[in-house]
Amino acid sequence: MPQLFLPPDSEGLAPALRGFARAHEAHVVLSEDPVYFTARDRSPVRRVALVSGGGSGHEPLHAGFLGPGLLDAVAPGEVFASPHNRQVYEASRAVALDGGVLHIVKNYTGDKINFGIAAERLRADGIRVGRVLVHDDVATESDETATGRRGTGATVLVEKILGAAADRGADLDELVALGDALAARVRSVAVASESLTSVHTGERIFELADGDLEYGVGIHGERAATTMPYTDLRTLVARMLDDVMASLGSLSGDALVLVNGLGSASPLELYAVFDALARQLDDRGIAIGASLVGTLVSALDMHGFSVTVLDVADPAWWELWRAGADAPAWKETNR
Repeated sequence: MPQLFLPPDSEGLAPALRGFARAHEAHVVLSEDPVYFTARDRSPVRRVALVSGGGSGHEPLHAGFLGPGLLDAVAPGEVFASPHNRQVYEASRAVALDGGVLHIVKNYTGDKINFGIAAERLRADGIRVGRVLVHDDVATESDETATGRRGTGATVLVEKILGAAADRGADLDELVALGDALAARVRSVAVASESLTSVHTGERIFELADGDLEYGVGIHGERAATTMPYTDLRTLVARMLDDVMASLGSLSGDALVLVNGLGSASPLELYAVFDALARQLDDRGIAIGASLVGTLVSALDMHGFSVTVLDVADPAWWELWRAGADAPAWKETNR
């Protein structure tokens, strides 16, 4: 079985969080009681603070995107667990601006509840709060799934574009409207050939037969509705794109695409996936306006990847996407 080099449960996440803060002390500041990160610098033009967060185990999401052009504060929960509402509340208070706070929340029940409680407390303090809910995973787009699409890889794209808009002085209502528009036009799906390793048992949380794939896997190691034999990469990516496009419908603009590693997929593999995806989009007459390839929303050490397509319905979104940003995990995109 694989070994995760993490401290014993008795030490919790504190060593990892301290390590992140020390490694990126030019960008972030760690508060330890309650636990949250804030960006060391941000644009003086910003009127609304951007706050996100969620369970640990998805690094570099979210703390890796703290800094000018991106997020102001992040509340990290335990591994695959929502942050406590007190973390979200204190992180938001620490960075709140005159125009209020925008919460960027992935569509999971615990995240929605705890960010919601924090928002009520902030409003009681006289701080305006808005919410953008990211819900892009087509694997859970079903009448049988009460919670709807999960929030996954699209979170990075939404945070980046909203961060640029905030740095241009957008107010809270404008940011909520933009975030909702982005969330409506982005979809993802993920596959894995090997499960992640449990931080508690040190064992894989599920087993796949040799040559099988879990199609529609979640970023917390959730098994999918479909286990399928792997045939070849082009066929697999074509199916993934079919499912994404069936949910999106026809595009009204060029595509912004993300090929995201889930933890242990190598860069070589991810670039091969991107080539297959680009060829599929070319064949369908869909232009790629920009792309991002790398491990940005991981699931500990799961061996797999996700594909995300954002329909850039408004040409102004391109200018926001290409605006400069400075954060530990941010890198420039294709132009």
